[in-house]
Amino acid sequence: MLKRNVLRKKTDFQSIYHKGKSVGDRYIVLFYKRNHLSYNRTGFLASKKVGNSVVRHRVTRVIRECCRLHEKELIQGLDIVIVARPLAKEQGLMEIEEAFFHVGRKLNIFLESK
Repeated sequence: MLKRNVLRKKTDFQSIYHKGKSVGDRYIVLFYKRNHLSYNRTGFLASKKVGNSVVRHRVTRVIRECCRLHEKELIQGLDIVIVARPLAKEQGLMEIEEAFFHVGRKLNIFLESK
């Protein structure tokens, strides 16, 4: 993931929350909004409810890896925020991938259906 493809500003996150669409699963909640660019920008969050710093960073790394592996399958021109739920700390990459595909299919953000 390039630096330009990562959301960092609070205003970007707020815009996605208020003007975008969302779908949740047991492990993640995915928010998205069109950004009118030729590439996707992503942001990842894990609140203190997920666990301590070590656990939150592990969950965030797993979610980021899932997005990196499947970024070519996503529609381009989206701002995406993925929020980890507390149950995500006990899951591995396979379960997070299943959750990612589940919410992605509901929002129709994949180029072709999985």
